[in-house]
Amino acid sequence: MKTLARLVFLVLAVLAVAGCADKKTYARAVYVLVDTSGTYTKELDKANQLVNYLLGTLNPGDSLAVARVKSRSFSEKDIVAKATFAKDPLQANAQKRAFKEQMAKLAQLAKTGSAYTDITGGILQAAEFLNETGAGRKTILIFSDMQEELDKQTMRNIPLNLTGIDVVALNVTKLGTDNMDPRRYTGRLEQWEKRVRAAGATDWRMVNDLEHLERVFGG
Repeated sequence: MKTLARLVFLVLAVLAVAGCADKKTYARAVYVLVDTSGTYTKELDKANQLVNYLLGTLNPGDSLAVARVKSRSFSEKDIVAKATFAKDPLQANAQKRAFKEQMAKLAQLAKTGSAYTDITGGILQAAEFLNETGAGRKTILIFSDMQEELDKQTMRNIPLNLTGIDVVALNVTKLGTDNMDPRRYTGRLEQWEKRVRAAGATDWRMVNDLEHLERVFGG
């Protein structure tokens, strides 16, 4: 009887572990990088629109984090809000309300702006966060003009590891120099796509039409 009981216990333990793994496989984790440098701060209202869409789209067990891109962005201190949503609807709603309240900090932080734009550092931090969630579907959303500018002390010429992660560039506004020479704009995006795909990303795409945010997840 003891042997049978142990066998039953082991089977139940294996099923429990498999069930947890299966839930993780279907869970989604999204990390939003919001550019708070230069004139891009004018786009923060659109970033809030995106976050509200995500809060209405993500399911229990999914994770969401929002961080700012500034002069140096490879830091947990730049995460403005993060949550893994509970199964209980009341608790999940409370989490989403708190998330919206935390997003108000972003507007305050952005008022000071930043002289440089460390997109690479933000991506490194995003990948670290997403991998820690163990989610089966991982996405980095970059809300920026994708113009990286680093100071002389910040070293970012390092390889990225984006295996299993989708990367989406959102609301990529055009700079004044892009208007003079459109090749700057297309060239900037081509360079990022090449770098992201070389880092093992599952996909790279750009979504500029915020009226169709379902395209964020390939819809």
